[in-house]
Amino acid sequence: MSGAWLERRVCRVDDIENPGAREFQSGEGDWPFSGIVCRIGESVVAYANVCPHKGHPLNLIDDHFLISMPGGGRLLRCASHGALFVPETGLCVVGPCSGRSLTPLACRIDDGAVLVRAPASRTAL
Repeated sequence: MSGAWLERRVCRVDDIENPGAREFQSGEGDWPFSGIVCRIGESVVAYANVCPHKGHPLNLIDDHFLISMPGGGRLLRCASHGALFVPETGLCVVGPCSGRSLTPLACRIDDGAVLVRAPASRTAL
């Protein structure tokens, strides 16, 4: 059942800076699934932590996803190739995968907890 997509509690919404992003893992063993939860105000969105360009994780260091842009605003950045993604939509707006999007994951907030529907293995994607 390692490929089952289940709703999992990944953190509390207050554990994420506002705005901010946080990595989570789902499953155990050699191939746990890695995802990203982004907080935008009182809302959250979640994505698979996989750049559509080469399949690398976006971050090289835990929870380092967002960069500040000149004039304000923040974008998710792939540390490997510099692709930039809009946190609200997952759309790549700059970089080698421009026009493509991160894989969205269903998520919601329930009594302050962030719940994400995710697989138990990264091989499920």
